Amino acid sequence: MASRELKDWDPEDETFWRNEGKAIASRNLWISIPCLFLSFAVWMVWSVVVVNLEAVGFGFDADKLFWLAALPGLSGATLRIFYAFMVPIFGGRTWTTLTTASLLIPAVGIGFAVRDPHTSYGVMLLLALLCGLGGGNFASSMSNISFFFPKSQKGIALGLNAGLGNLGVSAMQFLVPLVITTSMFSHLCGDPQICIVKGEQRTVWMQNAGFVWVPFIIAAALAAWFGMHNLANARASFREQAVIFRRKHNWIMCWLYLGTFGSFIGYSAGLPLLIKAEFPGVNPVQYAFLGPLVGAALRPLGGWMADRLGGARVTFWNFIAMAVSVFGVLHYLPQQGSPGNFAGFLAMFILIFVTTGIGNGSTFRMIPIIFLTEQQRKAAGLGAEAERAATATAAKEAAAVLGFSSAFAAYGAFFIPKGFGSSLTLTGSPAAALYGFVAFYLSCMVLTWYFYSRKNAPMPC
Repeated sequence: MASRELKDWDPEDETFWRNEGKAIASRNLWISIPCLFLSFAVWMVWSVVVVNLEAVGFGFDADKLFWLAALPGLSGATLRIFYAFMVPIFGGRTWTTLTTASLLIPAVGIGFAVRDPHTSYGVMLLLALLCGLGGGNFASSMSNISFFFPKSQKGIALGLNAGLGNLGVSAMQFLVPLVITTSMFSHLCGDPQICIVKGEQRTVWMQNAGFVWVPFIIAAALAAWFGMHNLANARASFREQAVIFRRKHNWIMCWLYLGTFGSFIGYSAGLPLLIKAEFPGVNPVQYAFLGPLVGAALRPLGGWMADRLGGARVTFWNFIAMAVSVFGVLHYLPQQGSPGNFAGFLAMFILIFVTTGIGNGSTFRMIPIIFLTEQQRKAAGLGAEAERAATATAAKEAAAVLGFSSAFAAYGAFFIPKGFGSSLTLTGSPAAALYGFVAFYLSCMVLTWYFYSRKNAPMPC
């Protein structure tokens, strides 16, 4: 147990980093990634499950289905607020093990609930909320990994952790439609259901959507417990971390990250039902996984670009590209009797996911730089000891902001699918919601330019 608590950790010391720090940091990163991968898979599993509920006999209307798709985002975002501060209190190894193991609750619950079309809507809502346990994990995971790497490598390290972790969404959206057609758990968990699609009967095992993750969750939790580390000098109380609520740049970066990650996770949750509503002749599960796949894969690229070009510059131009891409989606939607163009619609959505991936990486690269610069300015001219203290303080504040901003941004997983649902209910089209998203991206662009990317910006990064 003691060997898993590292007493001294200074990744900015080149000798320490070269001799032992890099190997330990890499080990923690590569165990963290599959834990986060599974967290995202469980968090977003309802985005695929809801598409099939009606076909197997659940009598939920479209609004109820959008609520099921949206609620994991609401609970996940709320849990992130608390999870963001847990690593310095409990330690990264301990907290990662506990939170990964907690994914068993919704995974097993969904497996049993979807077997019976008489399962009440209330139970389904509860399980959707419990999937937020997976959403909460991102905040603590990113906070934890930020402590392990030096400033020069935070962008790519955080990009890998988040990007490969985000792939859990795409993998889930690809895997679940396949595993529900197999009887892999039938000897343990019961008979199949009859699925009726366009009058055609098919046999499916909906329970596999939950049960398929169970052995992987157990393996990942064990790997975290036996392979990861707690960092003694990363310990901090909630009171020490709560100073970020008085930091202006915390709130600005929350807003910007809502624009990037909030879009990624919100579109991931809402796109399958949106495709079903706007293009009823298309099977959404055949295509919905493509966007999250691209967005997750490009997140490390966003971190890498930000390391070399500057996070603010990449983020500014990325928001412009996001707004333009949404106008592309609007152009290809069905409207005024026109059936729309699904190929163009999908291409524009994939382009949006490209921008969310790059923006996720670039905004998270900005945060450590902003808080390190702020603390270094305060310590300037006060001596070496003050500068070392400033670096340690900056690391703790940046970790807290990384976690808290991810909590704030995760509300996109609720507001985007719910925005689509409300727009469709009130106007018959998702266009109103999309125009609202464009306005939001423009506000992000202005904030990025004014505070971070323009000439003589107050906090260039």
